[in-house]
Amino acid sequence: MQAFEEQTITLAAVCQVALLVQKLSRQGQTLDEEFVTLLNSVMVTSPDSTLEVYGRDISHLSLGLQTLMSHLGNQTTQKDPEITRYVVSLLSLERRLSKKPKQLAELGNRIEQCQRQLAHYDIDSETLVASLASIYSDIISPIGTPIQVAGNPEILKQPVNQHKIRALLLAGIRSAVLWRQVGGKRRTILFSRSKIVGCAEQLLKRI
Repeated sequence: MQAFEEQTITLAAVCQVALLVQKLSRQGQTLDEEFVTLLNSVMVTSPDSTLEVYGRDISHLSLGLQTLMSHLGNQTTQKDPEITRYVVSLLSLERRLSKKPKQLAELGNRIEQCQRQLAHYDIDSETLVASLASIYSDIISPIGTPIQVAGNPEILKQPVNQHKIRALLLAGIRSAVLWRQVGGKRRTILFSRSKIVGCAEQLLKRI
């Protein structure tokens, strides 16, 4: 897989996280298949390919690809500043994390614990979602400005929804790590917008 295609896939995954966080915080629900794909991505720590992280099927990221196209394309009416803020915040948090070896080591250890839990619980069970959420709260959130999630206060105050949102944000960090590992940089987004959009369009046509 070409590096630019891998960058588009991983950035689309970050966009999908942002979209599902928004959907969950506003409506109290998310899309099961897309949610499970993102949670599973945290568990795939030694992939043979970028697409393996997302279940070897690009259709699992169709929402993210569409979101990426609408936010980097020229159709300004479709852009949502809240989605953009979540994506930028996740990429920024990942950059901070990459410079903290102690936190990275702890992150690896905690993910290994969750991998062991997978033998007993489904990835979207309350137990595992809570475990993933606690990793985000304990390790990721303290290293930078916390991501302020907007939405319905009644929905956001429910612990089950708080856990799902934090688990999704952890998945966003996972994809941001992968994006950087395959060569993604801020200047890529700034100077190669049309190329990214074109690549996302081609990926969607494969679905």
